[in-house]
Amino acid sequence: MKRYFVSAIGTDSGKTLVSAILCQALDAAYWKPIQAGYPTDTDTIKGLSPKTLTFPEAYLLDAAMSPHAAADLEGTVVDLDQIKLPNHTGNLIVEGAGGLMVPLNHSDLIIDLVKKLELEVILVSNIYLGSINHTLLSVEALKARGIPVKGIIFNGSENLATTSIITKHTGFETLLHLPPLEEVNKDTIAYWAKRLKKRLDELN
Repeated sequence: MKRYFVSAIGTDSGKTLVSAILCQALDAAYWKPIQAGYPTDTDTIKGLSPKTLTFPEAYLLDAAMSPHAAADLEGTVVDLDQIKLPNHTGNLIVEGAGGLMVPLNHSDLIIDLVKKLELEVILVSNIYLGSINHTLLSVEALKARGIPVKGIIFNGSENLATTSIITKHTGFETLLHLPPLEEVNKDTIAYWAKRLKKRLDELN
């Protein structure tokens, strides 16, 4: 049984795209425990991968902002004790909100949720000026908490100077490198899912 938590080095890094590809590659279900803003990432998954089983969010917040701030606006609190994995016996992809240090409330961060759920992480690293620093800092945070990492998925234009130094310093496997995509649709997801499945099979 494969269960992974998809996180990233920041916001808008491509987590939902990667999650859709992973769901098809592994024939996995999808769960976004905390959603802030609309349209929801669960709805995006349903559009890109209609056969993927999805589970309802533990917290569905209206405002498109940090979960702790969105919850404050609604007079509620995101409580880690209330977030439990879905009752599902198959493969599962869990998508986080933003990066690892995004606050869920005034005490807990996304990385605390990852630790609580005891899932292996797949880290999405989108390539831009500064992404080396942000990726290595994210990895240091994961290692400091003893959270296992399956590997990194790079997202963006090929930049060997960036990807090679990240893989050297982290020691993590590159699971996939997604180039800029002109169009994202069901066919796109299916194509990259096959590529990712082949790579994951090689590593297992």
